[in-house]
Amino acid sequence: MHLEIVTPDSKLFEGEVRLMQLPGASGSFEILRNHASIISILNEGVIRVISNEGEETTFEIGAGIVECTENKVIILAENR
Repeated sequence: MHLEIVTPDSKLFEGEVRLMQLPGASGSFEILRNHASIISILNEGVIRVISNEGEETTFEIGAGIVECTENKVIILAENR
């Protein structure tokens, strides 16, 4: 699945990933391949990304929003 993480200043990440854990407004949640379409508010916190190769990367963000449609995920986040 393709992931983009964008802040007002820069693009933090773009690439193919296996899964991501996000700090949702109602609690942490994961998005995996073939996830149902979703738009959700994100709280300040940490995004955890696992690449297709199994490498883990984390990003600290301020509040934001995530959209997932047809295995493409876009996260618009404030800098932390």
